[in-house]
Amino acid sequence: MQKRLPPLNALKAFEAAARGGGYVSAARELGVSPAAVSQQVKNLEGFFDKQLFTRFNNRLVLTDAGLAIFVESSTALEKLAAMTQRVFEGEVRSRLVVSLLPSLANRWFNRSLPAFLDLEPAMRVEVRVEDDPVDFARYNIDVRICYGAHLYPELANTVLVRDEVLPLCTPAFMEGHGFDGAVPGVLSDTQLIHTLWGPSFASHPTWTDWFAWVGQDRAPDFGKGHGVGRSSLAIDLALAGSGIALGQRLLARDEIAEGRLLAPFEGAIPLGHPYCAVHPRAKARKPGVPSFVQWAVCDAMRGVAPPLAY
Repeated sequence: MQKRLPPLNALKAFEAAARGGGYVSAARELGVSPAAVSQQVKNLEGFFDKQLFTRFNNRLVLTDAGLAIFVESSTALEKLAAMTQRVFEGEVRSRLVVSLLPSLANRWFNRSLPAFLDLEPAMRVEVRVEDDPVDFARYNIDVRICYGAHLYPELANTVLVRDEVLPLCTPAFMEGHGFDGAVPGVLSDTQLIHTLWGPSFASHPTWTDWFAWVGQDRAPDFGKGHGVGRSSLAIDLALAGSGIALGQRLLARDEIAEGRLLAPFEGAIPLGHPYCAVHPRAKARKPGVPSFVQWAVCDAMRGVAPPLAY
């Protein structure tokens, strides 16, 4: 459906007359005659089929309709003027709308995003934090970083990284519970931090899966340990020294690199699906989308797999 817009010259004349309180001041500002301003206002009144001004003591006064149109038109013209100035000054900035899962936003994206902005200083980013599925059209989302691409089969898909989970705890927790050089059998159910993945993440491994991975037939009693609803919270709880979490390497890579979290036992299980960047195919032509996806691949791989050159 074609958008119906008022005549721009008539709108400019009306806005100047309303702001200046008359046709003479508007004519002086626009470099035309007062009669020309009056005619443009009549054109706008014809367009809207509304009277925009009334005369009171030889002064032009806005009607209710005129006041409503003035408020909106003044804002719109200011935005157009600002945009025009940025274009002439070479400061037009692209805006990228990125949507991602809460845990990725809290423990990966918020720390890594400044590096992307250093590469794209003219880019402005709007970050949406939400669970799947998302409505790309309604919120004009450019790129979604999600767990697997199965929910968006019609979109362009780029695999970022297949993360893995491994036991993680603080050095003090490891030393205080005698894990150094020990075997997984020394773990008690009360020391475990469980992540409640929810129905959308059934492929994420649990402590039962991890014990089977290392050769132990064991199903820990969930009720004896801690349970959290986000993988990022599991890492935060482990960082607080409250137990040992089956944490994601990507989300804990900074703490692992800094030695604030350690893996006291061998055995890391890959997740069931990779993290992916998905976007509508038409968005591939939007400035910033290709470079963002390429950067996301390189950054997500860092600390989880051998790094790639950006």
